[in-house]
Amino acid sequence: MKVLCIICLCLLALIIGYILLLVIAALLVPPDREYEKHSRFYRILLNSATGIAQVLIRIHVHTTGLEQLPEQERFVLVCNHRSKFDPILTWYVLSKYDIAFISKAENFKVPVFGRLIRKCCFLAIDRENPKNAMITIQKAAQLIINNQVSIGVYPEGTRSKTLELLPFHNGVFKIAQKAKVPIVIAAIQGTETIKSNYPWHCSHVYLDILETLPVDYVTTHKTSEIGERVRIKIENALQSKEDL
Repeated sequence: MKVLCIICLCLLALIIGYILLLVIAALLVPPDREYEKHSRFYRILLNSATGIAQVLIRIHVHTTGLEQLPEQERFVLVCNHRSKFDPILTWYVLSKYDIAFISKAENFKVPVFGRLIRKCCFLAIDRENPKNAMITIQKAAQLIINNQVSIGVYPEGTRSKTLELLPFHNGVFKIAQKAKVPIVIAAIQGTETIKSNYPWHCSHVYLDILETLPVDYVTTHKTSEIGERVRIKIENALQSKEDL
């Protein structure tokens, strides 16, 4: 009994220590600063916290097509968007690729996580101001050129509440064109059920890597043409999953 109590106290101390580490590390990050260099320490904190949350919420992520991801170069990941969990699960499952997402400014105000993602080179985008949005696109391209991170972006610009693909903002494909890197097309399903499933049921999420568009294609086609190809690829993948 005494040994069990000691073990429990040790586990409690570890949990408290870990939480304090997250909080203190987050407080050391200025809330409005953007970073040009990726922090390995903060990425480890981010991934570990995400992994713990995934276990606690009981989310099972099923993946296909990972072999299509570029191993020797940075890339831009584009995907459909259904839930706040989309980027969280994606950056964790693809943790070896150090993906930094472009996200709305409100997400950087989330306690602890908002500051952790700052140090991992995530960027806020102003969806109401095209000029400011283009500045963010240029910053994202420069991060790739400097080999700091790969970039994740949602061409829809916001979550689809109907589960149907929203109109694309094709300007996001300029990131890959400016950085001269491939575009990885992905589709995600199941994240929209997590909120309703928790805490009574586990959730199954499906993340499929569909295709990698090579640099030659990216740099020789218009963003509208790239957007149409990406859209068709994602629509077909989502439909085939629903038909199963």
